[in-house]
Amino acid sequence: MTTLDTPLSSNEYAPAFAGYLSRFPEGPVLEALQAQIDLFVSLTRNLGEVKETYAYAEGKWSVREVLGHLVDTERVMGYRALAIARGETGSLPGFDEDLYAANAPWKDIPLLTIAEEFKGLRWSHVIFFRNLTPEAAVRIGTANGNPASPRALGRILVGHMRHHFAVLDERYGVRPL
Repeated sequence: MTTLDTPLSSNEYAPAFAGYLSRFPEGPVLEALQAQIDLFVSLTRNLGEVKETYAYAEGKWSVREVLGHLVDTERVMGYRALAIARGETGSLPGFDEDLYAANAPWKDIPLLTIAEEFKGLRWSHVIFFRNLTPEAAVRIGTANGNPASPRALGRILVGHMRHHFAVLDERYGVRPL
């Protein structure tokens, strides 16, 4: 077991992320992060333009926008993990998901392009987390005024994607092949 896989303490993440962390599966963090690459790509196959632009209610994100949100979150959490691992002492900025979504081009980007972007980002994060020293993995920084450690952020990425995949399944009728 690596430092990434040891139990978290409550001072490594904001309470708002507890729900995502509860969706983290038992087992190695790196395996969970890597397995989601294929899951994401599988979900994007054979959806068709009608399904990928579908939103289950007025004002809700389309499937493309949900997946684009996962890409945006991957970037933000990955940056936070990098900054904290490298010793950043300043508070990292917050992330207003609705503002990002309102200003993102996801509704016009083909789903396979979104999948390629996620795949590249996530793979780079797998490599990043694999190379973290034990000291860097547990280093505590501040993001949006709350504590965060790189290893907690890696687990949050996994739980966040599991959350949105559950929403896609339950409300959009979309699931990986």
